[in-house]
Amino acid sequence: MLILIPVIGDDISSARISSRTDAQKWVLLDFEDGSVKKAELHDTLDDLSGRWVDYVVLENSFENYMDFMEEGSMVLVRRAGQDSVDSIVEAFKFKELDEIGF
Repeated sequence: MLILIPVIGDDISSARISSRTDAQKWVLLDFEDGSVKKAELHDTLDDLSGRWVDYVVLENSFENYMDFMEEGSMVLVRRAGQDSVDSIVEAFKFKELDEIGF
């Protein structure tokens, strides 16, 4: 499954989650069997070339997320302290991310 995260930073290992408007890059993770199989860094959402994303993790629940939901993605929100890509992956594994509600 694919997980998309907006980040600030040019390196996945040091990147920090950001709001959509502040995002410098987008991290796309291929997550299978409890681990990340592949991680890619994209400059814009357009770089994804129409790939279907299973989950999008946003910084907060006040961001515009409807476009992701309309595309069929589940939108999750990080909790306090889940700032790095690694911490978000760990939170995803243990279902410690919050679902966005209407």
